[in-house]
Amino acid sequence: MFDSGNGCDLQILVRSANGNRQEDGTLEVSICAHKLILSQFPLFNAPEVNTSITVNISQSCQPYFSSFIRYIYTRKIDVTFSSVQCLHWMASKFGVKQLMEDTGRLFSKVLPEDASFLTQLSIYKYAEETGDLVLQENCIQYVAWNYQNLTGSPAWAKLSVEFIGALLARSDLVVPDEYFLLQTVESWITDKGNSISLETQADLLNRIRFPMIPAEKLYELESNSSLYSTHKQIYDENMLKAFQFNVLLFSNLLSNPNFNKDDDDYQPRIYTATPWSTVIGSLNTSLKSVQTQYRSSYNQRMQYGSAYRNYYPTVSPYSQTTTKTFSTPVHNSLIFKDNKINWEANVFKSQYECSNRGVHCRSLPMARLIPRNQLPQQSNILFRNRLLLLCQGKYICQVQDFKLNLAHIIENGTQFLSYPCPDDQYTYRFVVRPEYV
Repeated sequence: MFDSGNGCDLQILVRSANGNRQEDGTLEVSICAHKLILSQFPLFNAPEVNTSITVNISQSCQPYFSSFIRYIYTRKIDVTFSSVQCLHWMASKFGVKQLMEDTGRLFSKVLPEDASFLTQLSIYKYAEETGDLVLQENCIQYVAWNYQNLTGSPAWAKLSVEFIGALLARSDLVVPDEYFLLQTVESWITDKGNSISLETQADLLNRIRFPMIPAEKLYELESNSSLYSTHKQIYDENMLKAFQFNVLLFSNLLSNPNFNKDDDDYQPRIYTATPWSTVIGSLNTSLKSVQTQYRSSYNQRMQYGSAYRNYYPTVSPYSQTTTKTFSTPVHNSLIFKDNKINWEANVFKSQYECSNRGVHCRSLPMARLIPRNQLPQQSNILFRNRLLLLCQGKYICQVQDFKLNLAHIIENGTQFLSYPCPDDQYTYRFVVRPEYV
């Protein structure tokens, strides 16, 4: 009925803000539909005497309007990452509830498809305009997990101050370490020049968690920072706080009335630089491609020195190794530098592997991260470790907690996977996260 137009009795004229008129004055988009079919949606209802209605659709969404109307006839539509936002908006505007819900769920599927991050920013802006808090969180979570890719993307220079600020507020931001984060924020501010005020710059710099910066980098900060001379007071105050955190026991800090243990400054993000993480590569994933992609993005922004040269451990891309051992300090503050914990990371893919290690696996695959020597006696240090799933060497699609040292690896067959990963082609990154409690 729709394709043939036979018996259509309602002309839908599509208009945008600028009118979209042709030289003869007629509107560019016009669709003939059937009143009876569209009558189930009140916004399309027209009085019996009317043979036409005019609807307002943004110019960027007009190419998808015909498909949208056809969906009302057929309940079928092809959705791509370039059309999902428009289709969701039209479904919401005209009360097509099922399409609105279906396209809403598709946002998480299309977010990984755009390596430029421009689609993610567009969807986030759309979510802000429509007040969709769930969609906002879905977008910013993906960007936070893939922050390092973002810094080398075309979208990096287009980020708003508000978006950068929202990222800096998150503890699930995945970065090599806090110094890397500071350097990228300094670079972004410098590139913006005088377009952002000194007050705004100061606000962003104060969101950096200086106590989490490695001590050796704190020492070099005054000479290496591009903004130190401009914001000397901010840097000096935060560096003093950071040095105190690095050289004093937590019990000493608690005696200071100005110290707030719940301050975000003392909470770690997800730090992946040596020695805080290790990687177990999937049989189907080339770790070399991961190294190449991240190092390329990394080197585009700035030179960081030898501390990051061994950012990724040497692992054969097709190694069948499902066990790795590594060691970390008890805590990232300098006072615990020589107090080490040895860790063992496993990925179990069969019940035989589980039973061979004395582990009861209720589902497969299963990841385990356990200490191989006694945990520290300091009762105020707690390990909140994370498992990162890197999809096809391109993007982080899932971040999971460990419970009793175990993490069930979520795959596409379950409904809880944050972002899809074709064929479950994962690289597994185990991250140790000690924090004071």
